[in-house]
Amino acid sequence: MAGITQDWEPVVIRKKTPTAAARKDEKAVNAARRSGAEIETIKKATAATNKSASSSTSLNTRKLDEETENLSHQKVPSELKKAIMHARQEKKLTQAQLAQLINEKPQIIQEYESGKAIPNQQIISKLERTLSVKLRGKK
Repeated sequence: MAGITQDWEPVVIRKKTPTAAARKDEKAVNAARRSGAEIETIKKATAATNKSASSSTSLNTRKLDEETENLSHQKVPSELKKAIMHARQEKKLTQAQLAQLINEKPQIIQEYESGKAIPNQQIISKLERTLSVKLRGKK
């Protein structure tokens, strides 16, 4: 065992340097204060708010407040809903059966027949083909 020597150099294990987020941590700031280190604090203009830096909400909100026009969606006309209902009953179909034939949900047929749906030309054309009735335009 004459050729074996031991290395008595000290080995130093260090922690990683803190990340930017960790340096801003409240504990890290307090520790720096206690140790007498210089600390720079900056108050951001939009801190703790839900606003973007470039938003001009005051102008937009004023325009919206001044807006008086009453807007609403277009609904199914009563002639159309009656025509759909009549044609469906002539073919002896339920709302669910008609919906299945045109590959839509039964709720869609229900909304069209109650007049609550927003008219969709694709659905109306499917109904026309399936029920063999003209629902749009002049009769």
